[in-house]
Amino acid sequence: MSVKEKSSLKMVRYVLWFVFFTGCLAQEDLGGKVFLFPKATDTAHVILKPVIKKPVESFTVCLESYTELTREHSLFSLAVPGKDNALLIFPMPPTTCRFILNQEPVDPKVQPEVFDWKHTCVAWESGSGVVQLWINGKLYPRTVLKKGPLIDAKASIILGQEQDSYGGGFDISQSFMGEISNVHMWDYVLTQVDIQKVLAGKKDVNGNIINWRSLQYEIKGDVTVQPKLQCRSLQNHYNLLSSCNET
Repeated sequence: MSVKEKSSLKMVRYVLWFVFFTGCLAQEDLGGKVFLFPKATDTAHVILKPVIKKPVESFTVCLESYTELTREHSLFSLAVPGKDNALLIFPMPPTTCRFILNQEPVDPKVQPEVFDWKHTCVAWESGSGVVQLWINGKLYPRTVLKKGPLIDAKASIILGQEQDSYGGGFDISQSFMGEISNVHMWDYVLTQVDIQKVLAGKKDVNGNIINWRSLQYEIKGDVTVQPKLQCRSLQNHYNLLSSCNET
């Protein structure tokens, strides 16, 4: 074997080693795509790699989900060392969407679940402690939770499982099954106008902590990236929106 061939073989081995040890680590524009969770497990999840340069004192998280689950399940789980539920978005069908902030749960009553795409946003402002829950463009009664910094660079963000410990501790009975898309997170509270833009799938409103159009993520277990085939149609306060295509 020539020196050139040996060098090429060494490079191939290095690439294979890197792929094996880093898992399905990727960064890409996922516009028009979904994470598909085909079955309930205590292993399948997606790890998101946030861009956090300083402690986050306010935030907005928005995402879309599509499922036929009639049991409780975790959509978005954010943990930091010492707090497994720094932020958790945890629907409890048919009429409750629990969210937990700094270990403090809130169980607002929401409109009954339907088997269609659902758009969920949670926002929190540290100065006032005011929390907003938006589902399909509807703002539910606001509440006030703990004030003060919440998230730092050590945040562990997971889709599809609830973290009962930092980075793990999954329970199959709380796992997600279905499709998740258009996940964004900002380090500030979006305005009502921006929420409507996100709901309509506008490309000019993207998260600066998590950006679906430039997403760094790692897949663990039985999760795949697939084209988004279904459409979401809903009546908001202004007109009928359809998010079949992002604009």
